[in-house]
Amino acid sequence: MYRIGELSALYDIKADTLRFYEKHGLLSPSSRSDAGYRLYNHSDSERLKFILRAKAVGFSLNDITELLSIEVDRSNRACAEVKGVVDTKLEQVEAKLAELQHFATSLKSLSNTCCGGPDSAEHCSILEALESSDKHIIAKKEHHHFASSGHKD
Repeated sequence: MYRIGELSALYDIKADTLRFYEKHGLLSPSSRSDAGYRLYNHSDSERLKFILRAKAVGFSLNDITELLSIEVDRSNRACAEVKGVVDTKLEQVEAKLAELQHFATSLKSLSNTCCGGPDSAEHCSILEALESSDKHIIAKKEHHHFASSGHKD
């Protein structure tokens, strides 16, 4: 049996993390000591390992709850259910990656419009693009020239 501090040390996590998982129904101590300490057995430790591995690959607490419900009743559940959870998470990750790629492209375009020089930001092309309601300005890759200053900004 492990007390909360021992189990948390075993997995290099904080005891508060175990309490959090308990609060959200992911993990429960097998028993309590006479002094009221939470006591976890080997099965609880394995369940925690499952939770931490699932979290490490990006599953949310809701996903983990669903996976645990399947895991504890494997004989009455289908592999397709587990694959469905994984495929849904994969779709979410791929959508987030596409969104991040779009952000990176937009930021590169913004960065490329500005010389980054020491002059005043009064005519900074980045600030002007962000102030503009014209979305295509942000996507432009060319440097903007200002006739009045004679330099790229």
